[in-house]
Amino acid sequence: MGRSAIELANHVGGLGLVIARTVRALPRLDPRELVRSVVHFGYDAIPLVVALAVFIGGILVLFANVNVQRYGAKSLIGWAAGYTILREFGPLLTALVMTGRVGARNAAELASMNIGGQLEGLRGVGVDPFALLVAPRVIASTIAIAALGLVVNLVAVFSAAFFGQLIIAVDPGSFFRSLEQMLGWRDALAGSAKMVAFGLTISLISTRAGLVARGGARAVGRVAAVAVVASSALLTALDYGITVALERVL
Repeated sequence: MGRSAIELANHVGGLGLVIARTVRALPRLDPRELVRSVVHFGYDAIPLVVALAVFIGGILVLFANVNVQRYGAKSLIGWAAGYTILREFGPLLTALVMTGRVGARNAAELASMNIGGQLEGLRGVGVDPFALLVAPRVIASTIAIAALGLVVNLVAVFSAAFFGQLIIAVDPGSFFRSLEQMLGWRDALAGSAKMVAFGLTISLISTRAGLVARGGARAVGRVAAVAVVASSALLTALDYGITVALERVL
């Protein structure tokens, strides 16, 4: 029990240190590295998240079809799909998928640099590795995941409208009217807050995992796996906590 508490405190303290050093490195941030990292983490993942979004929309319509057939609630399909996508499915599923892609990649690359002595080499020539490499990655991966979440939300809503017409014969005009009339800025704000929080969580955990990596080549794969598992577990708990908090505030 005592050892577990010490390990937990060590991890929390480590994440806090990453946050503090990232904030301190902001004035010396390399903008070119920031842009490169955003493209590196986000651009290549666009086809994956678009495919994910299409299936999210289709699956939601299939589930909704059961209630539509039972209660004849066609007029509510747009609201139901939009609410579920914007506030829950879009942010959480995007984050879980990006944990395996962005989080694992970030952890593995930083671990490889750390174990290979590249970070120590930068310190040796008077270059702060946090300002040059680490801080841009933390910010870029957060931006990339949040932006990809917006792409998922947009594509998933249009996918739901398409499959709604195809499967349930819901007119797209009726679908989007329901969406517009029954969803508000609070729903968009809740989803956006989750995407930013999830992106920051993934970036911090993967960065911390890469920076504390020790050992040989095997440690790189182990660090990537740890980052994915830890991020996934924390994301589900964080999703619940944010949902409860937003329901009370908004």
